[in-house]
Amino acid sequence: MAGGPPVILWKQEVQRLLRYRELVPRLEDALGKFSRRDSAEVIQPERRTLPLQKHHGFLGLMPTYMENDGVLCTKLVCFYQREAGSTLPAVQATVMLLDPEYGNVKALIDGDEITGMRTAAVSAISAKLLMCPEAEVLAILGTGKQALTHYNVFTEMFPFKEVRVCSRTRQGAERFCRSVSGPVTACVSVEEAVRGADAIVTVTNSTEPVLFGRWVKPGAHVAAVGACRPNWRELDDVLMKEAVVYSDSREGAMTESGDVILSGAEVFAELGDVINGTKPAHREKTTVFKSLGMGVEDAVSAKLIFDQWKAEGSLP
Repeated sequence: MAGGPPVILWKQEVQRLLRYRELVPRLEDALGKFSRRDSAEVIQPERRTLPLQKHHGFLGLMPTYMENDGVLCTKLVCFYQREAGSTLPAVQATVMLLDPEYGNVKALIDGDEITGMRTAAVSAISAKLLMCPEAEVLAILGTGKQALTHYNVFTEMFPFKEVRVCSRTRQGAERFCRSVSGPVTACVSVEEAVRGADAIVTVTNSTEPVLFGRWVKPGAHVAAVGACRPNWRELDDVLMKEAVVYSDSREGAMTESGDVILSGAEVFAELGDVINGTKPAHREKTTVFKSLGMGVEDAVSAKLIFDQWKAEGSLP
């Protein structure tokens, strides 16, 4: 029943309540539901964006309704193309969880923390499905917040023997190495970082390719997270055309991903197709997972946080 003002859960609460061991299986379930295209399970229109030309950014609106699960949610996210060295955030987000029957807002939740963790968790799911099981070397391109969340979940879920990181600046790489709890090697170039790597995560704000197919080991898995606009990209044509390409949303990749659109690459399957068993996981081939992020990922994350908070006795 509706009643009272919305709960406000900011960064520290999200960090305390959201754990990968609980989030990953819920996201796997959500990805499978999305790919079945059953409107009783997930209704999720493509992300709508509003340009913020003066500030070189966009406002994105990401609504989702999960009728069977009783979840109604939307995320408001602003993302920007920042100049090198800018102290301004590249992404700012808030997630709203609503009561689907009454329409009132039940919770306002820090969307930056949700975005960072659910994005990294979905990348880890792509690696679980598509990466060689004997993978030993992980390379991360980028050293921002997404790099940290990806490091955390990938090292929690997989027994890598070596983790490498590359940044635009030596200071950025060194800062990242100090910020993580486990071993990591700072590399001076992208090529050095990715040569021989079994798994590569690209979490840069680059608008031009930074990862080239000639450097990528055959059979490697790439989780491409940056370049979320039709004219931005991180991966070159060689890699996109030689790899088997997977996405979270086929429609999202075809309308939002410069890596897909500009290379002319075909999206072979969604992760949900692999989870549902309708498309194979080509572990033996070079694979690319193009991540755009989806509202259903935010919705199940917000529901998990709210339920955890409620279970603590904070609500009657």
